[in-house]
Amino acid sequence: MLQDRLAGWVSDLTTLHELTERLTRTASLDEALQELLRAGSALVGARRGLVVLEPADGQGPDTTIGLGLAHADLGHIETVPRSATSYGRILDGLPEGETEIASPDLLSDDGLDPRHREVAARLGYAASYAVPLATDAAGRLGAAVWLYDEPAEPVEHQRHLVGLYTRYATEHLARLLELERARTTLATVAEELLPSRLPRVAGVQLAARHRTGPRGGGDWYDALPLPEGALGLAVGSVTGSGPSAVAAMGRLRASLRAYAVMEGEDPVAVLSDLELLLRLTEPARSATALFAYCEPHQRKIVLAGAGHTPPLIVGERRTAFVETSLSAPLGMLACWEAPSVDLSPAPGETVLFYTDGLLHRTGDAMDRAFARLHSAAAGVPRSIRHDPGAIVDHVLRTVLPDGLDAADSREDVVMLAARFE
Repeated sequence: MLQDRLAGWVSDLTTLHELTERLTRTASLDEALQELLRAGSALVGARRGLVVLEPADGQGPDTTIGLGLAHADLGHIETVPRSATSYGRILDGLPEGETEIASPDLLSDDGLDPRHREVAARLGYAASYAVPLATDAAGRLGAAVWLYDEPAEPVEHQRHLVGLYTRYATEHLARLLELERARTTLATVAEELLPSRLPRVAGVQLAARHRTGPRGGGDWYDALPLPEGALGLAVGSVTGSGPSAVAAMGRLRASLRAYAVMEGEDPVAVLSDLELLLRLTEPARSATALFAYCEPHQRKIVLAGAGHTPPLIVGERRTAFVETSLSAPLGMLACWEAPSVDLSPAPGETVLFYTDGLLHRTGDAMDRAFARLHSAAAGVPRSIRHDPGAIVDHVLRTVLPDGLDAADSREDVVMLAARFE
């Protein structure tokens, strides 16, 4: 008997170790919640389930994820009054001493809410077992519910195992939750520091796309109406990532806007002022930048770049990189200076400005990445060449296929398109 009991304990420990190892390898909240449902389903012997994430501090995110339940099935369950569901009672607070809610035979329960009875019959579950996702350290994060096709409930041994597992899972979820909140906050701040909308200027159509990594980066863009119908366009990238890079990006962009208003007709002067500011206020940081002074009615552009990737012209008769002089990034030399470049797009041509994150995300060497970008721009279908937003989307999907344009990456991506009429 003792040997059998020891063998059972070893088996339980092995099972818990395997399940917690799988949970530890999850890197996002959604992945962790799905793994929690799968592991709990195996431990309590249920086929379906759902987890409701609703942190008690009210800061979110709130979500519901199902196992073996379609989106419509979750919608049906959510029509049941909250107080009549096991997860609702857990989220509203269980009485002192209660740590689970077992409903071994729902349909025979005379006190079952009529709507709950209807939904259970429609979805074909006859019993449920629910536990809170809560610990003293993490607080209450939500509730997990497993559904049985027939009247059933987990035995004491199964309840003990799932209790141990969910306590560990709650701590893991709490860590992922903090990371998710930090990422969301950083992304929100970065987006707020970028233009909320692009200006409308006669003679030119604008479109922009921004993809930021999970830690937040310093890539930025801007489009600023200037006196006499002119337009200032800028893209840039600050070294580093995280909150400090985002803050530096915001300061640099705001300063460039001021310099552009004062002396935008001379892009070299704008970047020289920006370089001096960066050297004085951010001595340990460097940045690349490109500023273009545009006169849309004359289809004339004067631009200067500081260590930045060259713009790309996309038109019916040509797809070519703009020849810019080689220059160092801002903050790299004692005094930055580089000549400006004059450019005259033909009617209907689009000028693409972008940051080097677009090239780095390809994983290719830079020469191959530039070739891929040129090929993508040259392959823009004629049917969408009138729409700068469609052009940018096509280039992004072609240069970064299989969802790489939207996937988490250490590299930010910024693209700004200006189509001249």
